[in-house]
Amino acid sequence: MATNEQIRIPPLIRSSEVEFGHLQPREDHKTSRSTLIIASYNIRYAVGQFLISSGLLRKAGFNPPSNRSKAVGEHIRIAARAFSDSLLLPAVDILALQEADKGTARAGGHHVAKELAAQLQMSWLHVPAGIPRGHKPKPRQWWLDFEEQIGLLDSGDTGVALMSRFPMEDVTRIDLPWDECPWRPRLSLGATIKVGSRSVRLFNSHIDPHSEAGGQIKQLEVVLDHAEKHPGPTILLGDFNTLSRHKCIETRRLMESRGYTTPFPTGTLTWRGAGIRLHADWIFVREVKVVRCGVARPLDVSDHWPIWAEIDLG
Repeated sequence: MATNEQIRIPPLIRSSEVEFGHLQPREDHKTSRSTLIIASYNIRYAVGQFLISSGLLRKAGFNPPSNRSKAVGEHIRIAARAFSDSLLLPAVDILALQEADKGTARAGGHHVAKELAAQLQMSWLHVPAGIPRGHKPKPRQWWLDFEEQIGLLDSGDTGVALMSRFPMEDVTRIDLPWDECPWRPRLSLGATIKVGSRSVRLFNSHIDPHSEAGGQIKQLEVVLDHAEKHPGPTILLGDFNTLSRHKCIETRRLMESRGYTTPFPTGTLTWRGAGIRLHADWIFVREVKVVRCGVARPLDVSDHWPIWAEIDLG
């Protein structure tokens, strides 16, 4: 029985492919726009906000919600409304997702990025992390031990995604150094967004929370080196997992030393769990101006809150 289950699991090389959505973007190269609304959201496979309490319940033998597929589907619909109805944040033009599962049991079999993009009527890209098959996770720091792991024989995967109302091209998968946590690859997704005559290069990254500040800086430097190959307006955003003030300060220092700025003060609260509030998510820009920004609260689809910024293309 175990042998048959292993055969059904796709090999890593297939899991690592970039997946392109088939929806046509709402706006094309001829669109004349001076500003864009961009957002970043660690959607945590749309399972809900209760990371720590759900982890404790699993240790006791319970794994809510009981109808996982229905709950995740409803959360995807809630997220779609939030990103389009202009109540918690302006209607988004570009959305970066992290922990966007595809076909996992913990996501109730949903393809989170594809389904959310369909409801938002956006074109989309998804890059699975390529979880090593049969590689059992090792003990971690206690505060990182609440997450529901993807099963050893689960044929699904997690990953990062980009959604856009504009054409996307020059798509790049960037595998990041992940020595600290070999069972959980980290990656970044690069793409160029065409808005009228302007091109904006974006990098959506999910940085490893297990590493000390130096390990996280090492991953960010890989993304920055890729960004240097593309002169012009550039945006780096995502879940940088800066789960301490020291990590926030070191991350900001690195980004500013490479010519990037952020409108978010160090210590902006973007993640919560069991009464704890931390600054995990960032948007950094180069050669564009941020007109306004914010954190979209309340939204209970994930333990993170979306962050957003209005970009003046100039």
